[in-house]
Amino acid sequence: MAIFEGAGVALITPMKADGQVNYDKLGELIEEQIAGGTDAIIACGTTGEASTLTHEEHLEVIRYTCQKTAGRIPVVAGTGSNCTETAVYLSQEAEKAGADGVLLVSPYYNKATQNGLIAHFSTVAAAISIPVILYNIPGRTGVTIQPQTIVTLCKTVDNIVGVKEASANFSNIATLMNLAEGCVDLYSGNDDQIVPILSLGGKGVISVLSNVAPRQTHDICASFFAGDVERSRQMQLEAIPLITELFREVNPIPVKAAMNLMGKDAGPLRMPLTEMEPQNQEKLKKAMMDYGIL
Repeated sequence: MAIFEGAGVALITPMKADGQVNYDKLGELIEEQIAGGTDAIIACGTTGEASTLTHEEHLEVIRYTCQKTAGRIPVVAGTGSNCTETAVYLSQEAEKAGADGVLLVSPYYNKATQNGLIAHFSTVAAAISIPVILYNIPGRTGVTIQPQTIVTLCKTVDNIVGVKEASANFSNIATLMNLAEGCVDLYSGNDDQIVPILSLGGKGVISVLSNVAPRQTHDICASFFAGDVERSRQMQLEAIPLITELFREVNPIPVKAAMNLMGKDAGPLRMPLTEMEPQNQEKLKKAMMDYGIL
């Protein structure tokens, strides 16, 4: 059984003006997401600025999220690293904190071989008992987890259950699902490709859009699963202009800007990320107004 079906939010990590994690605001955002119909919370992913959190902060955000969510919806913890030992440590601590699963990005910078990826993911999975979702995002990591590698891992490692696909390579994704024979839980990692991924047998999306439009993102998936593919398709297309602006600059710069425009006090970004360029923020603001969330 999949960890979740539908729209999981890749939740931002709100910061105070001094750059420290704002846990009070994080709690408010978690409550808003649950009330908005979000199907799972993904803590400390790319959108959560995990790469600039200390290990202590990283784990405290996961602990807080698990405590605040209190089992109402699943929590998936981002615990990937380009160091296998670090990924093992973060994953073990996430399991202790009560996470329902972990999201493991492929090791970045090292550019491991496919055999290296198999060894890395297998080692981390063996160190925990909760499910693992792989994260294929070659644009950030410099390496692609090939379809056969994903299938091999899902077939041979009991708790490796699926993949978040952000490669946008639909030929590879279709090949993956052909090879999988039902053993891979597929999630879209790109908000502009939710319906195409669902049409290939996807379970849902791990979404940036959900930060600002949780109900709409949930409904794109729920409508598809209910058999109303036309409504799902229309909702996907209506969201495209906003999604375009949410990725006008590198994630999570625009989504934090969007949440601040909505009065959600997401706070600043940690360097080396910087605030959204004013001309791009105006485009984002217009898209949000056209979409009806501002």
